[in-house]
Amino acid sequence: MRHTLHYYTQVLWRLLRLVLPRLSKRLALGLLAALLLATTVMYSISAWYAHTQANKPLVYGVSFIPAYAESLGLNAQETMDALLDINVRHFRLVSYWNQLEPAPGQYDFSLLDWQFAKAEKAGAHITLTLGLRQPRWPECHAPEWVNMQGHWQPQLYDFMTKVIERYKDSPALADYQLENEYFLRGFGNCTDFSRSRLLAEYNLVRRLDPGRSIVIARSNNALGTPIGQPTPDEFSVSVYKRVWDAGVTHRYLEYPFPAWYYGFLAGVQKLTRGKPMRIAELQAEAWPPHGQPIAEVSLTEQNKSMNAARLKARFDYGRGSGLKRVDLWGGEYWYYRLVKLQDPSLWNVAKQEFSANP
Repeated sequence: MRHTLHYYTQVLWRLLRLVLPRLSKRLALGLLAALLLATTVMYSISAWYAHTQANKPLVYGVSFIPAYAESLGLNAQETMDALLDINVRHFRLVSYWNQLEPAPGQYDFSLLDWQFAKAEKAGAHITLTLGLRQPRWPECHAPEWVNMQGHWQPQLYDFMTKVIERYKDSPALADYQLENEYFLRGFGNCTDFSRSRLLAEYNLVRRLDPGRSIVIARSNNALGTPIGQPTPDEFSVSVYKRVWDAGVTHRYLEYPFPAWYYGFLAGVQKLTRGKPMRIAELQAEAWPPHGQPIAEVSLTEQNKSMNAARLKARFDYGRGSGLKRVDLWGGEYWYYRLVKLQDPSLWNVAKQEFSANP
C-alpha cells in the first residue's frame, strides 16, 4: 500500500503542477493533501473489501455470444468447444428475444439448447442473461413483430417465463443476470428505462426460480453506487481499459483507474447495499477506430488496443481488483485471431490463465 500511495502522490502532484500552475504553493499543497487523503480512504475500502472476499476462490469466465462468433466468420459451436478445451468452465450466455421467439408464441430454443448441452457435458456453469437488454449491439433485442410503441411488456414477461421454465432445472445453470446496464442511456438502441419494468422482471424471476441468485449490472461503470429497487443478490460492473475515443481526441484512450479502484466501488457497494460485486465484462478484445468491425481491421491496428501483453495484463487486472468473479469480454475474438489470422498469441495467454484459474 505504501508504494501505491507514493506513486499516486507523485502523479497527483505532477497533475497539479501541470494544470494549476498559478496556484499558490500553500493551496496546491492543500489540494494535494486532500487528494492523498481521498486516495488513502478509497484504497483502504478496497483493501477491506478484498479481505472480506479472501476465502472465496478467484473464478474467471467468458461471455459467449454465437451471433458474434459468426460475425467473425467462425462456427459458433466449434468456438464454444475450443473455449471448453482451454478449460473455460464459466459462461455468461444470452437469451435474445428476437432469436428465440421469431414469431408471436412460436419458440425456437435450439440455439440455446446446444450451449446448455455442451456446458452440462463439460461440467461447466452458466450465468444466463434475461430480459430485453442483453450484451452486444444493439443491446435491446426485440423481435420485429413487437410493437415497441404499444403495450409490449406482457409479451416480454411471457417470453422470459418460457426461458426460465426451460432451463431452470439444468445442472449447469448457476445464476441469472437480469437485463444489462439497464439505465445506460448513452449506448444501444433502447428506449424504455422504467424502474417499474425492471422491478416487475425481478419479481417474475424470483417467483419462477426462487432458489437461484440474480445479478444486476451497474449502469455506471466508474462512479457512484446503485440506489433504488430492486436489490439483487449480486451486482456486476463492466471494465473497459483501452478504447478508441471518437468524440474528442480521435485516438486510443487508456482509462487510468487502477485495479483496486473497482475493489473500492465494490466496497462502497457492500457498505451501502450489503451485496458483493463481480466483473461481468472485462475488456479482452480489440476496440477498432471509428466503430469499424474487427474483421475489417488489420492485425497491426487490432494490436494497438489488444495484444498478448495487454491480455495478460487484463487477467492481472482482474486479480488485482479483489473481485472474485471475473468474466472476460472477447473469448470469440481470441479464437478468431487463432483460426482466421493464424495468430495464436492471445489464445495461448488465455489457455495458460484458464488452466491456472478455471
